[in-house]
Amino acid sequence: MNIILWIVFGGIVGWVASIIMKTRRRGLVRNIVIGLIGALLGGFLGSFFGIGSVETFTWEGFFTALVGAVVLIWMLKRL
Repeated sequence: MNIILWIVFGGIVGWVASIIMKTRRRGLVRNIVIGLIGALLGGFLGSFFGIGSVETFTWEGFFTALVGAVVLIWMLKRL
């Protein structure tokens, strides 16, 4: 059941990040992948700086994952 929650969480985070970064052309699968990788990146950056966590489904975890997804989209746009 947790994997389904992570997929839904990744999809929502990826969708919101694509709206923020104005890249709405992405599909559902890409939004999920961006959201999940963004959550990993956000969790890494958060633990590195001592802020944020994506271990649980909370608002703090959502915003940490969102920041990671926005950073990921920004890096991908630079390629």
